[in-house]
Amino acid sequence: MAWLTDLISQLNSIVWGPAMLVLILGTGIFLMLGLKLMPLFKLGYGFSMLWRGRDKNQQGEGDILPFNALMTSLSATIGTGNIAGVATAIFLGGPGALFWMWMTALVGMATKYAEAVLAVHFRETDEKGNKVGGPMYYIKNGLSPKLMWLGTAFAIFGALAGFGIGNTIQANSVADVLNSKFDIPHLVTGLVIAALVGLVLIGGIKRIAEVAGRLVPIMAISYVLAGAYILFSQAELLPDAFALIFESAFTPVAATGGFAGAAVWAAIRFGVARGVFSNEAGLGSAPIAHASAVTDSPVRQGTIAMVGTFIDTIVICSITGLVIIISGVWTSGETGATLSSLAFESVLPGWGGYVVTLGLSVFAFTTILGWSVYGERCVEYLFGVRSIIPFRVFWVIAVPIGATANLTFIWLVADTLNALMALPNLIALLLLSPVVFKLTKAYFQEETRH
Repeated sequence: MAWLTDLISQLNSIVWGPAMLVLILGTGIFLMLGLKLMPLFKLGYGFSMLWRGRDKNQQGEGDILPFNALMTSLSATIGTGNIAGVATAIFLGGPGALFWMWMTALVGMATKYAEAVLAVHFRETDEKGNKVGGPMYYIKNGLSPKLMWLGTAFAIFGALAGFGIGNTIQANSVADVLNSKFDIPHLVTGLVIAALVGLVLIGGIKRIAEVAGRLVPIMAISYVLAGAYILFSQAELLPDAFALIFESAFTPVAATGGFAGAAVWAAIRFGVARGVFSNEAGLGSAPIAHASAVTDSPVRQGTIAMVGTFIDTIVICSITGLVIIISGVWTSGETGATLSSLAFESVLPGWGGYVVTLGLSVFAFTTILGWSVYGERCVEYLFGVRSIIPFRVFWVIAVPIGATANLTFIWLVADTLNALMALPNLIALLLLSPVVFKLTKAYFQEETRH
């Protein structure tokens, strides 16, 4: 096992090296400038389109409501990345990692917008009559046939990555936090989650979208309110916390307490890597959900998609990160969900830890559901609709395996697969960017005429 860990560690350091971080941030910046900062200026418009996306009388083709498409996407993105991932980034990169998560999210709004626009524009109808789309389809239908191998590569990496980022890591994090809080055995947690996931998967994407449409808003608002209460009650510590974040983003942090110290490069690397892990902008996963939305406009769905990145990172990750920093426990030597739990508990003794435990459990459960859609679509692209049922069986089986496995190794594999997934998607986004710019310009010109 040690040789395999070493091999994947070496691969991870290559795929998450400077070139990858430049490609992720560079693609986001290029798209943001090409869109003339539209994702920032039209954020309010995106929220209004999201609200209107709840109406059941939507115009256009598709299988799920635009609102539920975003909730399915958010169910996959709001997970351990927002709780355990933020804590891990601060543990490894210092408080400055949070700044680089913010930067990744701001340019990531343009990336997520472009992904959803292309997903809806180039989507297809499968044998069952469902709308399917995502990077593999916009590569296949938008680029030269010579580049179709990129779509196949994405589908392979996406199907494999799902078992890491979207399944085993989620199950492991919940099992870990429930074991430390309530002494529940890892295997019991894994079996319960597997049973619940299996029950929802029977209904396919429509059932998953309905469950996500109800659970995600409740859990996100509850977590935000609990975190906001802590930050308001400790408001006098916030200026120092922000000063520490900005200072640590550009200067090394010395070792203190259980914190080993971190160079600026570590803050950037872990901030960007965990930012992408959390909001998935550039990974190409979220557009798979948005491709199923009932809509007659790729741009309208794109504006809804970019709201997801804002909610995930600028709102939810910020709350976790700020609570960890103002509580002072980021120097304790703890990491992952345990660090987040310790932070909430130290500021809200008696019930702060329960907020994290409950939040993580529900977040992770919905992430497993959301990512099942992504994995299913990747497998369907590779092997056709007959592969869906076998995939769902393997997906459910993987949950208890993940709950009892080694967390460090799983994080490493998932991190590596994320980067491998992102590569073909980012290449496609850059090559298809003229399509995104053209559709966007035409849509907003039409809007101003009305």
